[in-house]
Amino acid sequence: MDASLPDRCTVIVIEKPGGPEVLVPREHPTPRPGPGELLVRVEAAGVNRPDVLQRRGLYPPPPGVTDIPGLEVAGTVVAVGEGCTRYRTGARVCALVAGGGYAEYCVVPEPQALPLPRGLSAVEAAAMPETFFTVWTNVFERGRLRAGESFLVHGGASGIGTTAIQLARAFGARVFATAGTKEKVEACIRLGAERAIHYREEDFVAAVREASAGRGVDVILDMVGGDYVPRNLEALAEDGRLIQIAWLHGSKVRADFAPLMRKRLTWTGSTLRPRPVAEKGRIARALEREVWPLVEAGRVRPVIFRTFPLEQAAEAHALMESDRHIGKIVLVSAAASSGEPA
Repeated sequence: MDASLPDRCTVIVIEKPGGPEVLVPREHPTPRPGPGELLVRVEAAGVNRPDVLQRRGLYPPPPGVTDIPGLEVAGTVVAVGEGCTRYRTGARVCALVAGGGYAEYCVVPEPQALPLPRGLSAVEAAAMPETFFTVWTNVFERGRLRAGESFLVHGGASGIGTTAIQLARAFGARVFATAGTKEKVEACIRLGAERAIHYREEDFVAAVREASAGRGVDVILDMVGGDYVPRNLEALAEDGRLIQIAWLHGSKVRADFAPLMRKRLTWTGSTLRPRPVAEKGRIARALEREVWPLVEAGRVRPVIFRTFPLEQAAEAHALMESDRHIGKIVLVSAAASSGEPA
């Protein structure tokens, strides 16, 4: 490894399962890349709901993965492991990782790295991998959303939601979203939703059926689960697809599942973190081919709500759990905030 790199660096550790206050900065040995891996000096790292679950002790990292939280980073490659073929020292990248993003330096499997899109800052790029990988693989691969179809995303003002609205609209779908405040409803409309439904004031099933002349929607992306499941089945059109990516209202469900058969529905779901590097690399190449041109053309952009210094990860988690944010929360390293060319 480059002798100019520090022997130790700042990371955020989870002292014990609990609230945001258990996230504390510590000094750790600077990691080293293994075969097929890059070492990235992290300029910014995205904050995501799975990080919150991990902090609470509900979402442990896969075997062999660091217990330092953080699933997406952006920065500069500073060391390259044996067998890497695409990136060299000095390359600017953003990347999906299985852990370790809340740190000044992070090891990244080379296939999971993407070039920083032209025109985007590292802070913007760090807000993309987790949500873009998730939306692409679930909405467009598993959900098979196509131009001319209709799409509903729950939590439209979340990081996943703001990404899904923009991508579905960019690929020619009619887009609907749910959100819990007037400000979030307005944000969904600005991002491209044809109809944003204030779920505290109106029934999303009735709203989408009215907007679709009684037909329902073709694809639903749901992170709520629980009591939303039977309502999702009711809101889907014939041959509709329901994609489950989280269970905020719980995964144990009582429902009448007759609509699955009557309307020939598909209900599927997936997780991203445990997938092998080769699979994540395949998704990365699809994003680079299909989505990066839209980002560089300005048709799709990550929505950044607020940034925090890396050492204030606890405050970032407190904001996420308050559910006041629209879009992404991002941690920024000392190198980025001091203006160094990280």
